[in-house]
Amino acid sequence: IASAFTEYGKWMDVKGHDWCIIQLGVPGIIHGFDVDTSFFTGHYAPYTSIQAVCLDQMPSFTLEGDRTGMAASPSQFEAVAQLNSDSWEELVPMTKLKPGYSKSCHNYLNVTYPHRVTYIRLNIYPDGGIARLKVYGIGKKDWSTVSIQDLADLVALVNGGVCVGYSNAHFGHPCNMIGLGRADNMGDGWETLYSTLIPYIGFQVDEKGILQVPGFEWAILRLGNTGIINKIEVDTNDFKDSCKIETCCLTPDEENNLIRNQWRSDKTLKWRILLPPQKLKAHHRHLFSGASVVQCGPVTHVCLVIAPDRGVSRLRLWGRPVSNNMTRPQQISKL
Repeated sequence: IASAFTEYGKWMDVKGHDWCIIQLGVPGIIHGFDVDTSFFTGHYAPYTSIQAVCLDQMPSFTLEGDRTGMAASPSQFEAVAQLNSDSWEELVPMTKLKPGYSKSCHNYLNVTYPHRVTYIRLNIYPDGGIARLKVYGIGKKDWSTVSIQDLADLVALVNGGVCVGYSNAHFGHPCNMIGLGRADNMGDGWETLYSTLIPYIGFQVDEKGILQVPGFEWAILRLGNTGIINKIEVDTNDFKDSCKIETCCLTPDEENNLIRNQWRSDKTLKWRILLPPQKLKAHHRHLFSGASVVQCGPVTHVCLVIAPDRGVSRLRLWGRPVSNNMTRPQQISKL
């Protein structure tokens, strides 16, 4: 009715609700959402629900150009209907949202769903605005698609690698090391607090040129899948000093106990040398393979040790997966 208004504005008879389908940048296990209504103080979406699915392939359809201000076209609705998205698994039931004021705009929604997800469907009831949607979780690769003859980056964040412990992360978290691509700057790597107690003048160097100084920093990473590591890259873009890598095989219970005790244990951890101490150059991609990498068999965790401090930009551990039993995430990332 063109002339009908209420105290809230134009009177509209609405059938159904609005929704959109989003492909995750990283398939994985979802642990929560942030439905952000920033600046939508009046016309924010009053309610939302979220569904999810794991699809290997999405039916192809085009967006038919910029349709801002319009609904999807009939052909798009026909194509999307093939997905049966209205019957996808419900991760978040219909939930009331808060308006987009600074103190209320972040609507955090926890999720317990142990299955891999590639697409989500965001429903809003009946319509309205959402400023940002953030999906938090752990990357999970479909390891059944990886041949045992192929090398994969076993520690990559997108493949399920997780940082489960560290000694120092003053300037940058160790999880940055397993992120995508090369780092743009030092802030996108693992960077520790520099020691002001070590007078570098007067210390000796060994036959490899490694400065013999007290102290070191460490970061422990769980692989995305148990595997045999054959090739290592330590990228020191913006960093230098020296490193070594140790490795071990832990059960989920053993890992949980060590995390609770901050990686201090009455029992000696059975760490084995994977990469002996190496002198590192600044701004350099150090590649180690062949005899440089000690064959340790199937492993689940690695410990990167740097001496005396500073940091590492990226760490890549290429190897062959041997099983699919790493299912318990600890470090949450945005998917």
